[in-house]
Amino acid sequence: MIIVDRELEKRWKDKNPVRVAMIGAGFMGRGIALQILNNVPGMELVAIANRHLDGAIRAYRESGVDECQVVETATQIEETVTKRRYAVTEEAKLVCQAEGIDAIIEVTGAVEFGAQVALEAIEHGKHVILMNAELDGTLGPILKVYADRAGVVITNADGDQPGVIMNLYRFVKGLGLKPVLCGNIKGLHDPYRNPTTQEGFARKWGQNPSMVTSFADGTKISFEQAIVANAAGMQVAQRGMFGFTVPAGTPIQEAVKQFPLDALMDGPGIVDYVVGAEPAPGVFVLGTHDHPVQKHYLNLYKLGEGPLYCFYTPYHLCHFEVPNTVARAVLFGDATITPKGAPLVDVVAAAKVDLEAGQVLDGMGQYMTYGLCENSKVVFDHNLLPIGLAEGCRIKRDIPKDQMLCYGDVEIPSGRLCDKLRTEQNSYFTDL
Repeated sequence: MIIVDRELEKRWKDKNPVRVAMIGAGFMGRGIALQILNNVPGMELVAIANRHLDGAIRAYRESGVDECQVVETATQIEETVTKRRYAVTEEAKLVCQAEGIDAIIEVTGAVEFGAQVALEAIEHGKHVILMNAELDGTLGPILKVYADRAGVVITNADGDQPGVIMNLYRFVKGLGLKPVLCGNIKGLHDPYRNPTTQEGFARKWGQNPSMVTSFADGTKISFEQAIVANAAGMQVAQRGMFGFTVPAGTPIQEAVKQFPLDALMDGPGIVDYVVGAEPAPGVFVLGTHDHPVQKHYLNLYKLGEGPLYCFYTPYHLCHFEVPNTVARAVLFGDATITPKGAPLVDVVAAAKVDLEAGQVLDGMGQYMTYGLCENSKVVFDHNLLPIGLAEGCRIKRDIPKDQMLCYGDVEIPSGRLCDKLRTEQNSYFTDL
């Protein structure tokens, strides 16, 4: 990214690298490690925490680092960093506590564990980069409050769709247009997919079947678009978004004609997605302009006569771009994408199958629930259950397939930080 690259080059020349630690060493984490350690002069991945040491060691080994130090205390991490070596640990809190680390990249996808990590890192003055849409879409606004109080940045990442959309949103807004729709392009959407149906695809690409399922069943895109809505001050036009399906290969400039103009022009704008359009898996922003002369120029520049002008990015490159977010946070105090204030859109749980009283809900991308976007006021007024908090809840009554789950339908496990933070989030923004 322009400016970031020059500043990192200066850090490299000054032998003063940005020092980052990562929590989680799965498929995406290994990609981030590979990128930072081989392609980002001026930044060092000094420590990796993973629930199994073998995963952390593998991430370093596949990135060309043959030796790393197993550590058991924050002090040992500090000593390892001072010696320009690499630390691995099973204790995530240690990398949050250790001095000399500028930022934490959280790559677990777990809401409860991710919340614990984020608060620990914030408490110890570290910027937090989330590759964890589930956490961000469930508790992002209140975590942003904690980060602001501590004077650090909490942000989702460049490269993942929310970050790419927000970069494009800022570009469009900077041109003087009013963004009215922030969109995502998908190749598949079937809310009833599960890890069994997605096992072959997951095996082909070396990914986790439940994560792949969350892509297919709409849960992941719901979180991604909720994050964008909360950052851009937008809402959804209806529960679940429009999610129009178009013939495969339809250019996005044509596909967006499906969206009703009044839903875009009345109000703060919406987040949504299209299935089947090209370029996939890109993102797009629709903007408007009121000035007749500027509209003439936009037409000259092949964007059409309006009233909607379609801007798009044809790809998102996930782990390749994450270091940009780290640098933006550490060097410039700039969040790639972070909640603007009160939550505007949440992701709520719907039954993927008929659920029976007494069952304990499994996790996202599993067999029992899928996620849908809904405006936060509706979620609050109807006591709907966020899917980010659904795992581990016990069903109190039979729930038919596709019905939304409410708090009254479940028993919440006791003692979870995520529930405490959610209650705090509701109270904090209600009292403003």
